[in-house]
Amino acid sequence: MEILVCVKRVPTVGGAITLTADGQAVDTRMSGFTISPHEECAVEEAVRLVDRHGGSVTVVTLGPVEAEEQLRFCLSLGASKAVLLEACGAGEFGPIATASALASVAESGAFDLVLLGNEASDTGDYQVGIRLAHLLRQPVATGIKALSVAFDGVSGSVEAVSVEAAREYRGVSETFQLPLPAVVTVKEGINLPRYPSLPGRLRAKRASIERIPVQFAPEGLRMRTLRVPVAGQHTATVLGHGVDAVPDLVRVLGELGVLS
Repeated sequence: MEILVCVKRVPTVGGAITLTADGQAVDTRMSGFTISPHEECAVEEAVRLVDRHGGSVTVVTLGPVEAEEQLRFCLSLGASKAVLLEACGAGEFGPIATASALASVAESGAFDLVLLGNEASDTGDYQVGIRLAHLLRQPVATGIKALSVAFDGVSGSVEAVSVEAAREYRGVSETFQLPLPAVVTVKEGINLPRYPSLPGRLRAKRASIERIPVQFAPEGLRMRTLRVPVAGQHTATVLGHGVDAVPDLVRVLGELGVLS
């Protein structure tokens, strides 16, 4: 199988989110960048399918030169090839322009399956996978939590002909069968991604990454500003010290219904 996995360079957020002074981006000076958990699971799923059935995994991202770091991380997980769609010009690529750029790579190779994360962890717009499938004129399934491939013998050879994709929606399990080639977006939890091995890291460090320049294409929708939602305030009350706090403790436990 030939599988293409689309990933995105996103800010690493492990604590309080702060914005740049102009309100146009997340301040990453004290954090850094990564790929979203959904996309890490997509890479892992692709590598598992290739380990099981043979083939190769290509990862592609649209972003600045610095996004090579995320591509090398994917290579260390087991991907065979990496393509950087080097964003040229100012501005954040929207979902329409992103899907168009990714389609150029998907169309240039004979990929049986294109995998994406269900949504990027920074914008969460849920659009790129569906728009990409539309441009490729391929079937698409989203929010997938289980994936398997069906094969068929043709002229003495065995070829992948379809994928079975399952997801949970409002408490109901849904299963779709898609003829290949197809586009699938996966959610975190479809698998447990592996940690990069030392040989994998060394191989990724030496690997060459194909660069393709992509000019910025403005869209009808433009981001005006980012805003961090106001978080709820948490307070603590000291009831007292030692035995003097026992009456107040009993009262609080009674109000909580613990003593009833």
